[in-house]
Amino acid sequence: MNVKGRTKINYFLQNLPAGALCFASWLNENGISYTLQQHYRDAQWFTAIAPGVMYRTGDKPTLFSALSCFNSQLHKKLHVGALSALEMRGFAHYVPLGRQTIVVYCPRNEWFPQWFLKYDWGVNILKRCYDTSETGIAMITENGFEVSVSSPERAFLECLDLAPKHYILTDLYYVMEMLNGLRPELLQALLEESKSVKVKRLFLYMAEKAGHAWLNDLDLSRISLGTGKRAIVEKGVYNAKYQITLSKDLVEYE
Repeated sequence: MNVKGRTKINYFLQNLPAGALCFASWLNENGISYTLQQHYRDAQWFTAIAPGVMYRTGDKPTLFSALSCFNSQLHKKLHVGALSALEMRGFAHYVPLGRQTIVVYCPRNEWFPQWFLKYDWGVNILKRCYDTSETGIAMITENGFEVSVSSPERAFLECLDLAPKHYILTDLYYVMEMLNGLRPELLQALLEESKSVKVKRLFLYMAEKAGHAWLNDLDLSRISLGTGKRAIVEKGVYNAKYQITLSKDLVEYE
């Protein structure tokens, strides 16, 4: 490797945040040719986890650093959502036992990269697709990396979409009780965008049960709740107002 090549690698190593991923196309765009990249891997400056995906040897990339670098370097739009987003924003009401599961969303017209799914990030990944807009997704800093994460408003709607298969309704209601500060303007937009009758009915039921003041600021006439009954659980308790069958423990909880 020549002096120029060593200078470039030294510059990158000094400026890379610990745990960052580097993508071959991004390095090439920034003056590190594919030939130089191969030199760096051969010299063990970089460790590859898949073709075209590498990190500084000795670092320990995390799921969050991977998401941040994937989005920023390749202009992708993966985000952390559902209960994982609420936990990151301080709304966790219990500490999960065992290996943590992080919910990651991808636009429906794209694919989750195989390297992302195969690498062991130390957590389980529950992958989901979304076909709505990016309303309610914002950046937060996690260990020095900017990560796309659902707002509490969007995250809770994502939770309801995953219930009751992945989340227990009563557990989600405990979270709902903490959501005093939700923004009605953002909620309005999300509920109008949502295509899920189940999610919208569950959300309004829980918000009403919790007695949140922001519910009064929603224009329910603009939120389509569909027609017909929805059985959220089998052999539950029927709520006539929202035409949904709910778990008995949720209905009876006070």
